[in-house]
Amino acid sequence: MVKTLRVPEATVTRLSVYSRYLERLDRNGVITVSSGEIAEGVGVSPAQVRKDLAYFGEFGTRGVGYNVKDLMRYTLKILGLDRHWNLILVGAGNLGYALCTYKGFDDRGFTIVGVFDDDLTKIGKKINELDVMPLEEIPRVIKENNVRIGIIAVPPGGAQGIADIMVANDIQAIMNFSTIALNVPDYVEVRNVDLSVKLEILTFNLGFRAAQNL
Repeated sequence: MVKTLRVPEATVTRLSVYSRYLERLDRNGVITVSSGEIAEGVGVSPAQVRKDLAYFGEFGTRGVGYNVKDLMRYTLKILGLDRHWNLILVGAGNLGYALCTYKGFDDRGFTIVGVFDDDLTKIGKKINELDVMPLEEIPRVIKENNVRIGIIAVPPGGAQGIADIMVANDIQAIMNFSTIALNVPDYVEVRNVDLSVKLEILTFNLGFRAAQNL
């Protein structure tokens, strides 16, 4: 049972990394693994692995380690990946195309079941076997496919309107690739993904490292 103590988002991020590593071990026939081996495999300390897992209960046996299959199943369940998730995506531009064709979604149990745009030149075209549909079709696709997660990949000017449509049709979590902060109810989970910010963090770190070596 998950403890009532709030789990840091950094821990959830690392748990996703652990899960992928455990899946790789399982495919390779590994039966047991230690916290030290997990740590070495993903680039953190053994203490960090043990601390992260401790948020969710007691795992493993002292002196023996963790059963790979069991721990893999636990991590998938904690992450909500013991079930399948249908997604919709709004924005059929270059980014939307890349997201639709990204195989990593299917590998982790996510399926994009609808792609939408308001550009008449894009509506009706296919992306990865999906027809690009007009925005008016969003409510139907959400209802028919029990969709709870939406992805916004539109220019900033249209993002809030798309978020409003999603929220009005029972979307409970949004991955936002636009560069604006969305105004949504508190019960809607939003994760903002600004790729330029990630690059700027890299350039900052490179510049900082160079300055330290002067």
